[in-house]
Amino acid sequence: MLTLQDSARGPAHLPRREFLRVGGLSLGGLTLADWFALKAHAKTNPSVLRDKSVIFLFQHGGPSQFETFDPKMDAPREIRSATGAVKTAIPGVHFGATYERLAKLADKFSIVRSFHTGDANHDIKPVVGRDTLRANMGSLYSRVAGALRPDSAMPTNVALFPRAVSPAAGPAITQFGNFESTGEFGMAYAPFVPGAGGGLQADMKLNLPQARLHDRRELLGSLDQWKRRADASGVLQGLDAFQQQAFDTLLGGVSDAFDLAKEDPRLVARYDTAHLLPKDKISPQWRNREHYADHAASLGKLLLLARRLCERGAGFVTVTTSFVWDMHADVNNAPMTVGMDYVGRPFDHAVSAFIEDCEARGLRDKILLVCCGEMGRTPRINAKGGRDHWGGLAPLMLYGGGLQMGRVIGASAKDGGTPADNPVSMQNLIATVMHTLLDLGEVRVMDGLPKSLVDTLTGGEPIKGLI
Repeated sequence: MLTLQDSARGPAHLPRREFLRVGGLSLGGLTLADWFALKAHAKTNPSVLRDKSVIFLFQHGGPSQFETFDPKMDAPREIRSATGAVKTAIPGVHFGATYERLAKLADKFSIVRSFHTGDANHDIKPVVGRDTLRANMGSLYSRVAGALRPDSAMPTNVALFPRAVSPAAGPAITQFGNFESTGEFGMAYAPFVPGAGGGLQADMKLNLPQARLHDRRELLGSLDQWKRRADASGVLQGLDAFQQQAFDTLLGGVSDAFDLAKEDPRLVARYDTAHLLPKDKISPQWRNREHYADHAASLGKLLLLARRLCERGAGFVTVTTSFVWDMHADVNNAPMTVGMDYVGRPFDHAVSAFIEDCEARGLRDKILLVCCGEMGRTPRINAKGGRDHWGGLAPLMLYGGGLQMGRVIGASAKDGGTPADNPVSMQNLIATVMHTLLDLGEVRVMDGLPKSLVDTLTGGEPIKGLI
């Protein structure tokens, strides 16, 4: 455990034994310092890694293909988008009406209208499932890239949940799957999860979301002050190289990523989605109303944080909010029209802000954003105005990463329930992500990788029309 002590008695009284507890930051039974020592002996071929990152925005609950990117307004009323449609920047292409901002940016990203997840189960299979060897997709990447960037100690695999930016948010949803799963690869490759209380960060008194995102200047200032006192007291002189690196990790890349004082306040405001759904605007009739509030309060800030992490060396960042896309119109969930106001509008606001930000920063080819859920929704609206589970087709959006943008990949059947051409599977999506991150030809000849991993990384075909 790391205990940062700001003793009023001055640096001479800074307890060295407390500082050395940085070595007790545990990760799969190892201390953080041990972890660095092991990584120092790991052999990674730099030519395997492309200079790119992936942010996987998982839409927990299963978004509807109709009210998002395939509205089918020529279909009968019980099939077509319940929210209507809006024209996009691509002639002849329409999105669901709550995606007004994304519609204006449609030439900047690509959508897939023929993506099928294979079943209608509530789980997290696009990120962790059979096709990823029961490991977070980021753990597959870290097994090749190494768990940390050697130059900055930035974790290569990160998972962000609402509590990373909104301390009042509920815990991560885990009953449908563990986003931190590493399958057969061991906990050294688990995602770093700031503010969620698991793994490495569970033992940190430096728990990144101690204050709201816009109040982090005080926290960062106290860290700088503590480090100056540690330097003055000579505590740092007695550390070995790996303990020093562990300390630098905490005060370096990850902490720096939270320093929004370096961001233009207008940009922070542009990302912020909290104003789109004040708690008093959520109907008390839905049991999942707290999930809606957490989604709106955190989504924009999570994407901003993910961008900052990618700029500092994170290779794969999983982002998810709460279980909000399950729009059955039952006792738990809102109908499609209300649900897309609660959920779709914050998504439209946050993702469009992310795209505009990356475009302005010249990051279009450096960061790939993937947005999808575990399934889609039924072609017919149910009697209460909702849609139920459907595995035959689901929405998929991709931005950046050096892929072909402004494309509409594939087409759906007339009822929007199955692919009509160019079917895209989970394996195709995984192949697209890994093609973005890794030189798969080099992966095939790397020493020391399990055959199951090599087969998973190199066995699929990227989505046609994007590469």
